[in-house]
Amino acid sequence: MNHKLRRETKAVQALHYKDPLSGSVIPPIYTSTTYARNENYELISEKYSYGRDENPSYIIPEKMLAELEGGEEALLFSSGMAAAVSVFQVLNPGDHVVAPKIMYWGLRQWLVEFSEKWGVDINFYNSNEPQALSNSVIKGKTKLVWIETPCNPTWDIIDIKEAASIAHNNGAKLVVDATVTTPVITRPIEYGADIVMHSATKYLNGHGDVIAGALICAKRDKFWDQIRQIRIHGGAVLGPFEAWLLQRGMRTLYLRVQHASANAMQIATHFLSDKRITEILYPGLSNHPGHNVAKQQMSLGFGGMLSFRIKGGEQAALKMVKACNVFLRATSLGGIESLIEHRYSIEGKNSPIPKDLVRISVGIESIDDLIGDLEQALGKI
Repeated sequence: MNHKLRRETKAVQALHYKDPLSGSVIPPIYTSTTYARNENYELISEKYSYGRDENPSYIIPEKMLAELEGGEEALLFSSGMAAAVSVFQVLNPGDHVVAPKIMYWGLRQWLVEFSEKWGVDINFYNSNEPQALSNSVIKGKTKLVWIETPCNPTWDIIDIKEAASIAHNNGAKLVVDATVTTPVITRPIEYGADIVMHSATKYLNGHGDVIAGALICAKRDKFWDQIRQIRIHGGAVLGPFEAWLLQRGMRTLYLRVQHASANAMQIATHFLSDKRITEILYPGLSNHPGHNVAKQQMSLGFGGMLSFRIKGGEQAALKMVKACNVFLRATSLGGIESLIEHRYSIEGKNSPIPKDLVRISVGIESIDDLIGDLEQALGKI
């Protein structure tokens, strides 16, 4: 072979896996919680001593993630939240963090409580305002810049390269939540990110049957090794069967993400002039404020997530969601099935999300069925 394999080929073949014992093309599941020693009390395998530290079932999915993201190493966690909070737990009291005001609501709520109890200062900036990020960073004090792009669920675009420059010029690390884009669309490390985070529950697995998280580092360093120790000592490890399901899901990642992105683009375009919708939030549209940046750092589509702001406000949005028949009314995103929800109702009274916003996770069903369902639901308002 005289050319380098493309990432989608590596994903489909699980890095061209062949079991050395049987020749199986499917990685096995290792369920053991402990590992034997020889008569001299030496570990038979130097790497494996106890299931909470490492499991051979992690080898393939972690290598796949590192390869797909272009990073040096990846770590699996028991959930996306477990992965995210492990990064912040490396910080010391008095350290400063900046994060977008619009982001995954569960992590935002945790950060508020964490900052109070841990003694970490945190600034939430408006991701749609120029200079907001740079104005929030404090040179010599800010240790971590956290971004999510696109920002869930308004889908603001943050320039990763610019964020990396701001972070590094002020002595901070840049961590990017890339759950929505996946390495199919954006690889943040190529734009200067130090760590990439995924709620692997979503697109990476893609089938709604695994709770998992992942971190990928651009380069191993002391900060990264501390995260590894937090995973070990905190016990936030993924089960072997879940790790196997995750790598199975990642083998179809490129097909699923590209199909969902194409469907989302068709939906956004179809309803662009619909007078029942006051605004469509989707970075693939040319009128989106972050479209030009999105074109630079997103490839193979603009993702499968978009939001509608419904004319008539909160009650109209609720009626529209209630009237859907094909779209499932459920929280989450990134599966093969299409989901819809009134986001403010999920997040609650402290949410910064507009009350007229409906969040849509576009799946891989027939586009005619999806558009038809949204048409009839809007007609019920």
